[in-house]
Order: sequence, then C-alpha cells, then structure tokens
Amino acid sequence: MATLLYRIGRFSYRSRRLVGAIWLAVVVVAGVAATTLSNQTSDSFAIPGTESQQAFDLLQERFPGSSPDGAAARLVFAAPGGGAVTDPAHERAITAAVAEIEAGPQVAEVVDPFAAGLVSEDGRIALAEVTYAVDFLSLEPQTRETLDDAAETARQSGLRVELAGTAVEPEPELGSELLGIAVAALVLVITFGSLIAAGMPLLTGIVGVGVGVALVTAATAFVDLSTITPILATMLGLAVGIDYALFIASRYRHELGAGVPGDEAAGRAIGTAGTAVVFAGLTVMIALAGLSVAGIPMLTEMGLAAAVTVAIAVVIALTLLPALFGFAGRRMLARLPGLRSRATDPEDDDAPRLSRRWAGLVTRHPVVALTASAAGLAVLALPVLDVRFGLPDEGTYPAHTTQRQAYDLTAEGFGPGFNGPLLVVVDGGSGGAEAAAASVAEGLRNLDGVALVTPPEPDESGRTAVVTVVPESGPSSTQTERLVEAIRSSLGDGNAPAGARVLVTGTTALFIDFSERMAGALLPYLLVVVGLSFALLMLAFRSLVVPLKATLGFLLTMAATFGAMVAAFQWGWLTGIGVEEVGMINSMLPILIVGIVFGLAMDYEVFLVTRMREAFVHGEPAVRAVTTGFGHGARVVAAAAIIMISVFGGFVLNEAADVRQIGFALAVAIAVDAFVVRMTIVPAVLALVGDRAWWLPRRLDRLLPNVDIEGARLTDALADQNRQRVAVSPSGP
Repeated sequence: MATLLYRIGRFSYRSRRLVGAIWLAVVVVAGVAATTLSNQTSDSFAIPGTESQQAFDLLQERFPGSSPDGAAARLVFAAPGGGAVTDPAHERAITAAVAEIEAGPQVAEVVDPFAAGLVSEDGRIALAEVTYAVDFLSLEPQTRETLDDAAETARQSGLRVELAGTAVEPEPELGSELLGIAVAALVLVITFGSLIAAGMPLLTGIVGVGVGVALVTAATAFVDLSTITPILATMLGLAVGIDYALFIASRYRHELGAGVPGDEAAGRAIGTAGTAVVFAGLTVMIALAGLSVAGIPMLTEMGLAAAVTVAIAVVIALTLLPALFGFAGRRMLARLPGLRSRATDPEDDDAPRLSRRWAGLVTRHPVVALTASAAGLAVLALPVLDVRFGLPDEGTYPAHTTQRQAYDLTAEGFGPGFNGPLLVVVDGGSGGAEAAAASVAEGLRNLDGVALVTPPEPDESGRTAVVTVVPESGPSSTQTERLVEAIRSSLGDGNAPAGARVLVTGTTALFIDFSERMAGALLPYLLVVVGLSFALLMLAFRSLVVPLKATLGFLLTMAATFGAMVAAFQWGWLTGIGVEEVGMINSMLPILIVGIVFGLAMDYEVFLVTRMREAFVHGEPAVRAVTTGFGHGARVVAAAAIIMISVFGGFVLNEAADVRQIGFALAVAIAVDAFVVRMTIVPAVLALVGDRAWWLPRRLDRLLPNVDIEGARLTDALADQNRQRVAVSPSGP
C-alpha cells in the first residue's frame, strides 16, 4: 500500500493543476447537487419495534387530524402577586392570545385553558396547548411570529407568559462548530511557524467538510435525514480533515527540510504518513458505520453520513493535499518573523523539545508512569458507579430560559407530571374500543403514581380510544419509569380486556424505550467495533500487544469520561464555571461517544505508534524506537488534540442539555485519551514489553497480508534506487 500511495502522492504533486481542477469540479458538482436536490430534514424520532412506536404509528393511522408528529407549543400564563388568571382583564388577554394563535397559519388545534379546565386550583396559572399541522422544522417564520405576538398580547395585561414545546426550540444551525477553525489556525501557526503550512490543513479540512455536507444535503432528496446529521458530519469531517492533513503536512516538511525534492517529498509523505491516515480513517469509519447496530434509523444515518465525510477527508488528504504542496513549493518551509526561534521542521530530531524529554522520562520509569496514569483515571472514573441514564427534558434547561420557566410554572400549578403526560392507546379491533377503554381507564386510576386520568377519546370509527394519564412525578423521574412498566405489565399483553390491545406512548414513553434500546445495543456495538478495529490494528502493526493496549486504553478513557460526566452533570461539581447540573446523562451518549471517540483515539494511536514501529523496523532498539517515534509524532498529535478539545468544548455552554453533554464528553475524552492514554500509557507499556511489542505468532504472521504501514519496503526501494543512480552516475565511484 505504501508504494501505491507514494505514486499517488508524486502524481498529485506533479499533476497539481489537473488534480486541483478535478477537485474544483467536485466541489461545484456537490454544491449544485445540494442546491437543487436538497429537501427538508426531519426531526422524527422513530424507534422501530418498540411499543411506544407501535402506538404512535397507530395514532397516526386512526387519528389523522391529530398531527401526533406535529410541532407543539405550550403557553403558561401566571398572574402576578396574589391575582388570578380568571380576573376579567387577565381572562380577556388570555382569550385574545388564544384567538390570535388559532387564526394563525399551520395550526391544527388550540386548547383554550378556560374551556378545557387547564387552570390551577389556586387560579394563578393557566395552560394553553397548541398543536401544529407540521413539524417544527417546517414552521414558517410567520407562524413563530404569531406565537410570540400572542404571548406579548397576554403580557400587556400584566400576566407573566412563558413558552415551551418543540415549536419554541431554535432551529439547529451550523456555525458554532466552525468557531473551532480560529483555534485550529492559531495552533497550526504555532506548530509550523508558517502561515502557508498552517493553511494547508485548514483548506483541505474545509473543502472536505464542504463536499461531505453538500452530498449529505443532496441525499435528503432520496432519504429522510435528521436535522443533526449534517451537524455531526461537519464536526467530524472538520476534525479528521485537519488531523489527517496536519499529520501528512508535518511529514512532508520533514522530508523537504532534509533536502528531498518536492515531488519526492510529497510521495514519501503520502507513502508513509498517508498509509497511517488510511488505516486511521478506516478505523473511524468502522466505528461510525457500527452505529447501525443500535437499530435506530436516526443513529444509523448519522453514522453513515459522518463515515462518508471521513472517507472524503481521507481521499482529499491523499490527493488534493500533495497537489497544494506542489503549488506552494518550498514556501512550505517559510517561517513567520516572530517565530524564527522555532525549528523549521516540527519533527526535527535535534530540537530539544518537551516531547522528547517526556518520552525519555516515561520510558526510564515505565512502571511509575503506568501506575500513576491508571490510578488517576480510576479515581476519575469512580463517579460512574452512580451514573443514571435518561433523556433530558425542558426541566434540565438553564434556569433563565423560557422553556425551563414554563416547565417550573407548570409543575407548580398542576404537578410535575403535567410536563410529560402518557398516552394509553386502546385498540379494540373490529369489536370497538368503548367498553375496553372504560375498563382500562378504571384500571389506570387504581395504579400508584397516577395523578389524573382523562376520559377515553375515541376515533371516528370507534375502534380506537386514547386515555391521557398524568403521572404524579416528572417525565425524567424513576417513578414515572416504574409507572410505565406498571401500566404495561398490568394492562398490556395478556392482562388487556378481551379482544383489545393496550399500548403506552407519548414523549416520556418514547424516551424510556429509547434508553432501553440504547442500553441493549451498547455491548453488541462494542464487540463489533472493537473487534473489527482490533483486527485492523493487528494487521497494520503486526502485533498483538499494540491493538490490545489500544483497546484497554480506550476503555480507561471511556470510564474516566463518564465519571467526569457524572461529577459535572449529576453531582453539579462544575456549576461554578457555568456547567449546570442536569441530574442524568443522556442515554444516547454512551454509544455515540464510544463511536466518535474510539475512532479519534485510534487516529492518535496510529499516528504515534506508526513512527515508533518505523524507527524499530529501521533498526533502532525497542525502547529507543519508542522515544524516537514519540518525538516525531507527539507534537502533531498534541496540536490535533488541542484543536479538537477547543472545537468540542465550545458546546459546553449551549442552552440545550444534550448538546452541552456531548461537547463536554468529547472534550474530556479527547484530553484524557490523547495526553494520558496515548502519550503516557502507550510509551510506558511499549517500553515495558520491549521487542515483544512487535511480536505476532508465526502462523498468524503468514496468514495476514503485510500492508507495510510504516513504509519499510518503500524506504528500502527508494534506497536501492538511490544506490543504483549513484552507481551509474559519471561522477560516482
């Protein structure tokens, strides 16, 4: 593979105008496709095979006008002081606000608080419920303006009005993720000491993200994609695009600084560092594509879209990047005036850098380094014993948001269960649902934890009825989870009225089923992803120790990451710096974070260990090879990690709890994995095992193809060519 990539690198350098023109055409075609084929993204939350999804589908079929998947809004009216919402002025203002919304566009139904009895016992709080005929991504600006204007109408009478529901959520937008580009630029300039060299990874990263997201956007014409899919593709595409280009550009400058001609330097950089990039990219794509194991369409499409973007980033790094090297020429070695003291080559073997001193310290005292690192991560992981998974609701929003204030007012006036009512669907079949629904409603009233049961609401044919159940506890509480289990066990399956089928759904039930599906999918996902990646690393490094060490180190990273998550979001240890307590960890995070971080962690593993194996294959003793390889790759890996930490850390102060948790988890995981696991534990373990780190059973060694990730055969072939040229040269001996 190294030889093939070497040829690709030289060709791209020499034919830079052709390669540049091809990629320009790809960018244009992808942009045109995105513009002409793009369709609306979806915010559907389908969980095939679960009871809540079956009930949801039945509601869509039997109650076609109810828009169960439409956007919803709740207006919470609170009278000031000791007043009441039934005071004439306040009641007129609320009635006017409801009428204003009802006359607005895209409205399916509006529930008047006075007509429906949605007024608290003390008369201070009232609720108006709005259901729209479209999902929140399809809401027109005028629809949102009408909702805001209606709230302002009610406020004019002195009422406090807060808004909640999906219709109030801001539309997800790309932008905050790209703030990391500024940090990336600064880190790259410091790493290379050159604007031109720093610009290469940025340019290729942006091109890769642009093409990838454009293709994902164009794909919405053929498949339904969630709103977050292009955002995740942007985050990961930008991350790996910069990482991969940074690694190759560093190797190219190393070769160029050693006096190698430009085309030859590009070929060698792609043949060596490019081989590592290919294997790192394959590992990331395996981890992302493996998200399909969960059996949830949203996760599957997110993983596949991100994997395609990563694949594009790899191809760009192998082709467009060497073409850009050709355009830049030896200006890649140019330095900024303020950084003249910094070495031209970030991999200069003679530079007395911190990385070499650190590697020397770790390899001289490997037992101490390994013990201290493992003990520190174990302590950081201890809080994970108290982890509680779920899906955050509006009660987890920051206290200043209107969603959180609406949630708190609703709980104050009607009880916490009003924020997450359950829908019990009774399917009576051909015999009708009236008697069965009445029996089910009576049974529901006798269950513990039920605050209110509404009369059954039948469909037009009388075959199906819906009973709304308001729990005594909030939607994210364990008591509500037990109530859902109690309803399903006491009224579902064999305990349902004769000839009837009883199903529980609603947002709360959907979230509970989602959490259970996530928990059940985590172990199979780990086995698939870790197993395939173990085989890939074993193939790349001809070793059993390296993939085993990489996998165990990753497990330590995950334990420490979720320990930090519990301390921050469940225990509230970081509220003083703006990381607000949520009370639970998003149940989607384990499988999502495992997939993303495993891929990025294996990137750092491949980048570091490739240079160590390269030094060993070229004759250095095992421990010295570790130090040499660490000195070559540590600065590049550190720069890549700092960029990622900055990008992901920008999400920690986001208003949405799930976004805050994703950003925090990714930032902590990258920091722990890059600086503790890969830069401390890895060299310590390799120093301890010595030559055995590169041992592979003979039978297995014969069965596995030699992919030559360190480029040994390429180096030998180039050395032979040089010797032959010297032998035939007229000035030679």
